Amino acid sequence: MKKVLSFLRSMRFGILLLALVAVCSVVGSVIPQEHEAMWYVQNYEGAYAPILKLGLDHIFSSWYFIAILVMLCLNLILCSIVRIKSVVAASKSERERAARLPDAVLLTPEGAGRLRDYLARMRCQSEKIGESEIFTKNSFGRYGSFLTHLSILLTVIVGAAALYLPQVTDQTCLPGESVMMPDGTEIHVYDFSIEDASGRLDFTSEIRITLPDGRHSETKQIRVNYPMSFGPYKVYQQTYGTAGSVTVKNPANGGEDDFTLTDTVFLSLDGVSGVWYQALYPDYLQDPSGNVTLISSVSGHYANPVYEVIVAEGGQYRSLLVFPGDEIETGGLVFRFNDPVEYPGLRIKRTPGAVNALLIAVFALMTAALYITFFCDVVLVKLDAEGYAVGGPKPERMRVELGAEFEAYERKDESE
Repeated sequence: MKKVLSFLRSMRFGILLLALVAVCSVVGSVIPQEHEAMWYVQNYEGAYAPILKLGLDHIFSSWYFIAILVMLCLNLILCSIVRIKSVVAASKSERERAARLPDAVLLTPEGAGRLRDYLARMRCQSEKIGESEIFTKNSFGRYGSFLTHLSILLTVIVGAAALYLPQVTDQTCLPGESVMMPDGTEIHVYDFSIEDASGRLDFTSEIRITLPDGRHSETKQIRVNYPMSFGPYKVYQQTYGTAGSVTVKNPANGGEDDFTLTDTVFLSLDGVSGVWYQALYPDYLQDPSGNVTLISSVSGHYANPVYEVIVAEGGQYRSLLVFPGDEIETGGLVFRFNDPVEYPGLRIKRTPGAVNALLIAVFALMTAALYITFFCDVVLVKLDAEGYAVGGPKPERMRVELGAEFEAYERKDESE
C-alpha cells in the first residue's frame, strides 16, 4: 500500500498526468468539438471512424479525460499533504536547529560586526538563542512549493467547474434577428456566411452581445473554434442551416410579406387555396429527357436550390418544383420564391460569475506562489563570536553571497 501511495504522489506520475491533459487539450483544439456525427463524416472522410469511436468529438467530457483529471487532483492532494507536513515540522524548530549548527566560516571580530550590520540592512529579523544570534528573512518562502502545488490543484478544480458547470443552449437565428436569453441578454446576428470569398467552407457569424444592464460587446465575427466571450457568455459557431424564402403579394390591396420557411407550412389567404411548402433541396441533376433527380444533402452553399411545393386551388392539388425567381399565382395571392437564407446554429454557454472570479483568484495565487518559490529564498544565518553558518531549505545562494562579501574577514581555524 505504501508503494502505491508513494507512486500516486510522485512527481513522475504528476508530470505524466499533466502531459496527458496537454495532449487531450491539443486534440480538443485541433478537432472541433460537440458537432453531430454526420458533420465529422462529411469533414473527416478518412478519419471520422476513430474520432467517433474514441470520443475525440467530445474529448473534454469523455470518461478517460475525467479520469485523468481525478487522478491529477489525487496526485496534487497527496503531494500537498506530504509537503505541508514537512514544511510545518521544519519551520517549528528551525531557529533552534540553526543555533546548533557548527560555524562553517570563521570571522574576525570586525568581520562578525560587519556581517551583523549587513544582515540588518537586509531587514533580517534577529533572535538571541544562547550564545548565538539567529537572523531570518522570508520565512514564508518555504511555503512557495506548497502554494504552487495548491494553486495547480485549484486550477484543475476551478477549470473543471468552468468546463462542466456552464449552462449550454443551442439556438438557430436568422441574420437580422436576435436570440433572447432567460436573463434578458440579447445576442444579435448581423450576418452569416458559409463560404469565404474563395469558395472555401468557412462558417462565419457576425454577432453582438448586449447584457441586461445595457453593456454590449463590439460586433465581432465568430468561426468554428474561434468563439466570442463577453460577460458570463461565450458564443460558439456550432452549425448552420439553409431556409427557404418566399415573398407573398396580395394584388387586391398591394400588401406584401416575406416568409422564411424552415418547416412544412401552408400559405393561404382563405385557408383553401394556396401553396404548401414541402422542402428545399440544395441541387439537382437533369438527364437529357428532362427528368430531374433531387440532391438532398451537400456541404456548404446551395449551388442550385430547388423548392418542392404543392399548389392547392379549387380542391385540386399539384406538386411542383420551383426555382428562385419563379412566381406562382393562386388563391388571390402571388408567391415569388427567393434565394434561400443561410443561418447559423449557435452554441451559447453561460458560466456562473463566481467561477470566473475564482479563476482570476486562482491565477493570482499561482503567480504569487511562483514568485515566492523562485524569488523569496529563505534566509537563515547563525552568527556567534567565532563565525557564522547558513541554514534553511536552500542555503547555497546565501553561502555564495556571504562568502564573496566577507572573504576578506575570514580567519583560519587556529587548530589547523
